[in-house]
Amino acid sequence: MTPAQARRTAGLALLLLTGLNLFNFIDRYVLPGVQPLIQREFHANDAQMGLLTTAFFFTYMIVAPLTGWLGDRFPRKPLIIAGALLWSAATLLTANVHSFTTLLVRHAAVGIGEATFSIFAPALLADFYPEFERNRILSIFYVTIPLGAALGYLTGGVLGERYGWRTPFFVSALPGVLIAVAFWLFVREPERGASDKLVATLDRASLKGLLHNKAFWTGTLGMAAMVFSMGGISAFLPTFFVRFGGFSVAKAGLVVGAITAVDGILGTAVGGWLAQRWLRRNHRALYLLSAISALLVIPAGLLAFFGPRTALVASAFVAEFFLFLNTGPLNTAIVNSVAGRVRSTAIAINLFVIHALGDAMSPRLIGAVSDATTLRVGLSVTLIALAVSSLVLFTGARFAPRLAESSS
Repeated sequence: MTPAQARRTAGLALLLLTGLNLFNFIDRYVLPGVQPLIQREFHANDAQMGLLTTAFFFTYMIVAPLTGWLGDRFPRKPLIIAGALLWSAATLLTANVHSFTTLLVRHAAVGIGEATFSIFAPALLADFYPEFERNRILSIFYVTIPLGAALGYLTGGVLGERYGWRTPFFVSALPGVLIAVAFWLFVREPERGASDKLVATLDRASLKGLLHNKAFWTGTLGMAAMVFSMGGISAFLPTFFVRFGGFSVAKAGLVVGAITAVDGILGTAVGGWLAQRWLRRNHRALYLLSAISALLVIPAGLLAFFGPRTALVASAFVAEFFLFLNTGPLNTAIVNSVAGRVRSTAIAINLFVIHALGDAMSPRLIGAVSDATTLRVGLSVTLIALAVSSLVLFTGARFAPRLAESSS
C-alpha cells in the first residue's frame, strides 16, 4: 500500500467508524429522552430508571475484558462489525418490549454489542495515526458522543411524545447495519502498532507492566470520576428540565438535545484544538486541560441545579461546554499511555473501571438520592465527582509520556 493509499484508507476508516459511533450514541441516549414516558407506562420511580442504565453498563463491563483480550490477539475488523450488528439487532427488538423487566433485559443486551465497538474502534484508529496526531483524530471520532446524545434526546422527546416511546429506538438500527457493511467492504486493517513512535517499554507494552503504568491509571481514575458525573447528568437532565424547569417532555428533549449538540460539537472541537496547540509546548497538556475543564463545570453546575428557573438553560449550556472540553484529550491520553500490542486490553480495562466506578452506579445512586430528597440534591453529587476527577488528573500530568513534537 502506497502512502497515498494508506492516507485514504485511514480517512475512510475514520469516517465510517465515526458514523458508527454516532448511531451507537443515538441509541444510547434515546432512553433519557423518553424516560418520563416509560415511567408513566410502567409506573417506575427514579431509582428504577437509573437501574436501566446500570444494567446496560453492567453487561458492558462484564464483556469488556474478554473483548479486549480478543482485540490484542485477533483481527479487529470482523469484531467491530459483529458488535455493530449486535447492538443494531437489539435496538430493533425494542418493538416487542411491553414490560419493565423486558426493557431491562433489552437495554442490558445493547451493552454487549457496544462493549466490542467502543474498545476496538479507537485501538484501530491509533494504528492508522501516530501519537501526536491522535488527539485531533480522536476528537473527531468522539464528537459523535455529544452529537449522538443530542440526536437521541431530540428523537426520543419529539418522536416519543408523538408516536410512542418505542418508535425512536428504531432510528439507529438500519444505518448502523449499512455502515458496518461498508466498513467490511472498503477498509483494510493495518498492522497492530503500525503507527506507534514511542518506545514500547515494559510498563507500556505488557499486561504485567500495565499494573504499574501511572499515566494509564491516573487517566483512567480521573476519567471514571468524570464519567460518573456525565452519566448521572445525561440520565436525568431532561427529567430535571421537566420537573424544575416547567418543560414538556418534547420541549425538554428539544432543549437538552440542542444544548448537548452545540456544546458537544463546540466543546469537543475547542478542547481538541486547545490541547493540540498546548501539546506542542507541554507534553502534559492532555491531562492538564482535562483537569481544568472538570473544575470549570462546578460553578455552572451549581447555578443550574440550585439557581432560579430563569438561569437553567444558560447555566446548563455553560456547564456542558466545559464538560465536553476533555473528550478528545482525555481519551487520547489513555490511548497514548500504552503500546499497540496491549492497547485493546488497556482500553477494555479502562472501560471496565470508568463504568464500574462511573455511570454504572451514578444513575442508580442519583435516583435513590432523588427519591429520598429531591433531584436537585441528587444531581449535586456529580459536582463532587468532578472535583475528585480534577485532583486525580492534575496528579496524572506528572506521568504523561513525552511526545516527539512536544517541546517540554
